[in-house]
Amino acid sequence: MRPDLFKAAVGGVAFVDVLTTMLDPTIPLTTSEWEEWGDPRKEEFYFYMKSYSPVDNIKAQNYPAILFTAGLNDTRVMYSEPAKFVAKVRDFKTDDNVLLFKCELGAGHFSKSGRFEKLQEDAFTFTFILQALDMIPSPAL
Repeated sequence: MRPDLFKAAVGGVAFVDVLTTMLDPTIPLTTSEWEEWGDPRKEEFYFYMKSYSPVDNIKAQNYPAILFTAGLNDTRVMYSEPAKFVAKVRDFKTDDNVLLFKCELGAGHFSKSGRFEKLQEDAFTFTFILQALDMIPSPAL
């Protein structure tokens, strides 16, 4: 993984804790995914999944400005996955770039419902990107 290649990253309901999720057969969809992804309870699949699982590959280095989003009621990607990722990056990152976690309390996997709510969410994301790229000023904190 090469975070140094990017100035900004947005993870929308990102599946970033591959091993923890795929090892838990009580999570919806997990066991049905074993046929496609492999069963990480078997050593050969475990180490392969670990090699690309984002949360398992975080290390001390610079990261771009990052925004992760989640929906509290998401049954496909639990909100704890991006929360865990953000917490771990926060512990390891060696830069001062912005790192945000935004969890929508009334949303599922596909964000808020309703046209205006979705537009508001998109505006937040685009503003984050434009600020990270220094295309618009960031607010003074």
